[in-house]
Amino acid sequence: MQQFGLEMNSEKTRLIEFGRFAMENRAKRGEGKPETFDFLGFTHICAKTRKDGYFTVKRKSISKRLRRKVKEVGEKLNKMRHAPVPDQGKWLRSVIQGFFNHHAVPGNRDALDAFRTLLARSWFQSLRRRSQKARSLKWERMQRIIDKWLPHPRILHPYPNQRLCVTHPR
Repeated sequence: MQQFGLEMNSEKTRLIEFGRFAMENRAKRGEGKPETFDFLGFTHICAKTRKDGYFTVKRKSISKRLRRKVKEVGEKLNKMRHAPVPDQGKWLRSVIQGFFNHHAVPGNRDALDAFRTLLARSWFQSLRRRSQKARSLKWERMQRIIDKWLPHPRILHPYPNQRLCVTHPR
């Protein structure tokens, strides 16, 4: 690191007990759950699978970043409030699909649902403020617009062990 003039930030860099045996080791010592850490937009958590109780690393979207992105997109929607609904829908679809492309990992479905729901609600509020008539847009009509323009969340990435177990034909 010194060769490239880099230094470690002591506030951000530390060793934590994490991995396959961390839960067992900490339980033996009478300590709580293993610490979590944030990396590449996810909070990584030691967990066990429901089906067979094997160790797995659960990845959830960092909630602070998710809320910040929703707020940012909501502000942009308010600025483009008077643009035609199809233009807004196309733009919002691209934003949501981009978020899904990165965050659609196994175990993160709740965050994907929350992101889509929060943006749909923000879009609804933005469209309702377009006219003097406070109740000009009803939720039933908005649901049809949302279903037309906003993609539904689905898991796009497999578990790492499935992705890395590739067999090559010989």
